[in-house]
Amino acid sequence: MQQELNKFMDDQKTAVEQELEHQLRELDIPERLKASMLYSVEAGGKRLRPVLLMAAYHAYDNDTDVALTPAVALEMIHTYSLIHDDLPAMDDDDLRRGQPTNHKVYDEATAILAGDALLTYSFELISSDPQLSANQKVQIVKSLSEVSGPKGMVAGQALDMKAEQREITLEELETIHTLKTGELLRFAVGTGAYLGGASTEQIAHLENFAYYLGLIFQVQDDVLDVTGDPDKLGKPVGSDEANDKNTYPKLLGLEGAIEKKSSYVQRAKEALRKAGAETSYLALLTDYFSARDY
Repeated sequence: MQQELNKFMDDQKTAVEQELEHQLRELDIPERLKASMLYSVEAGGKRLRPVLLMAAYHAYDNDTDVALTPAVALEMIHTYSLIHDDLPAMDDDDLRRGQPTNHKVYDEATAILAGDALLTYSFELISSDPQLSANQKVQIVKSLSEVSGPKGMVAGQALDMKAEQREITLEELETIHTLKTGELLRFAVGTGAYLGGASTEQIAHLENFAYYLGLIFQVQDDVLDVTGDPDKLGKPVGSDEANDKNTYPKLLGLEGAIEKKSSYVQRAKEALRKAGAETSYLALLTDYFSARDY
């Protein structure tokens, strides 16, 4: 099963990366702006969000062409968020995926504009996709703008910055990560299932699954910042503690964080069972998210 999952992930990742590069290289825009956008898009990464969207689609249908543009748009949104998160006014990071961050290679203003461009172009891609119906375009644009905007990812980043250098509760930490990370995962799962023809009830269960998957992802991120291999992570470990960030190991201890992650895995798989997707790639991805080492 692991070999099958690896092949599925590699195939979807390749398709998304090829379409990403194609879409950006075709743009008639200032060369420095294009280079900055491509720099972060081509920096690599696991492409987990678009792969998750494709996996949710595959749970109900197999014609993945219709899901490709939303998956690409989602990865553009994610990349924009990373560019902006790394800025001096935010997390002030020098490395991303083992390479200098965008503002270190170009400059701060260009990095901001590259993020802005990826954000806005993602919606243009969806709205101009000939494979999507008018109703699908409206639904997807509405959903993506909600999860990435002031009620979703942006709110999570704002709360994360506000929580720095003060103690918060586990409930507050879960809220931050649900908004900052989980909302894009909810979009991925919900949109993939929607395009695949899942019922309203199935989508509701899958969005519950995505809630726990987002928490699993974040706990593992926090654990890796304590126990991970810097070469695999592409950045130094221990930065969360150095920056006095609120993390699961800080609140619960390392073992407590791992136990909490196990409870999230159980709840995620129960939601998959209710959605009739317990034998899909989504179940395998749950274990992958929990055990990943970078």
